[in-house]
Amino acid sequence: MSAQSVSLYYRDGSSDKVYQCAIEPAGQRFVVNFAYGRRGSTLNTGTKTNVPVDFEAAQKAFTKLVNEKKSKGYTEGEGGTPYQHTEKEVRVTNVLPQLLNPIEEPQVEKLIRDDNWCAQEKFDGKRILLQKEGAAIHGINRKGLVVGVPSLLVIAAKAFKSDFIIDGECIGDVLRVFDVLSCDGEDLRSIAYRQRLAALMNLVASGQQRQILLAHTAWKTSEKDELFTTLREQKKEGIVFKRADAHYVAGRPNSGGTQLKHKFYATVSAVVGAINSKRSIQIQLLGDWGFVSAGNVTIPANHAVPKVNQVVEVRYLYAFPESGCVYQPVFLGVRSDVLPMDCSKKQLKFKTSEDEP
Repeated sequence: MSAQSVSLYYRDGSSDKVYQCAIEPAGQRFVVNFAYGRRGSTLNTGTKTNVPVDFEAAQKAFTKLVNEKKSKGYTEGEGGTPYQHTEKEVRVTNVLPQLLNPIEEPQVEKLIRDDNWCAQEKFDGKRILLQKEGAAIHGINRKGLVVGVPSLLVIAAKAFKSDFIIDGECIGDVLRVFDVLSCDGEDLRSIAYRQRLAALMNLVASGQQRQILLAHTAWKTSEKDELFTTLREQKKEGIVFKRADAHYVAGRPNSGGTQLKHKFYATVSAVVGAINSKRSIQIQLLGDWGFVSAGNVTIPANHAVPKVNQVVEVRYLYAFPESGCVYQPVFLGVRSDVLPMDCSKKQLKFKTSEDEP
């Protein structure tokens, strides 16, 4: 029997990944090996078969692994079009949000004083692009897939005469909006943020509803300083800075960018590695040689215990450099909009000499 192999690709904003999987002979039996990483870089390697198996078992493991990757957006085409030739293909919109890069407090202080940047609250919700095309109203998640939105948001969107794609954070039945990609068929992504925000203000004002609300924006140094102080005192998630003259660019740059965030506490997206006793789970992060433990977190009574391999969001104080485990973790919920391969150790904020347990 001949061996099998496949190369899968994934592109989403600045992400450009490859995943290779192969059935390879091992004596009279077979193993299923894989390699993954950023396209053009040295790939990490691993195996799905700790010991050689017969061809039927190897083919079963190979097929399962390939299907799992395709369901997460990987495709055999080198263009890396997410979800091509899968059941999710009909949900693909090719509309992706602009994502934020994190910054530390010294940079926050500079941006507060810089008149070229404005500031907004970093909301603790789910990122949603809301699209209205005539009577058709739906949400688009951060992976560019059509998703459902609360019925009250659908009703609110119908209050607008204009068609649009607006960007915001969904918190319960309310959408806090902070950007607009298009309005009445006109693509606004190539104009400056200051102009897009003015267009968004006019759009929101045109609808008589209470579910789609404009995010407050601070422009002057004194306003940004007051907003930063207030958000931190109120224990909000964080603050966002946006460059006033910047275009809307989908995805997340490898570093820097024109939209930045500073969180007042750290959060991490992690994969559930195991279910422990007493409503506790082990969380794992992707390191140089595969997924490794980042500690355990208790699941509150008002949350269902997530399943193994699901992605969850965890708040924490810092991570220990020696073990990579998070300190004082708090379970926030399941993340259906984040891929396991994006749950990297690079997210972690590590303990410094100034941190106190």
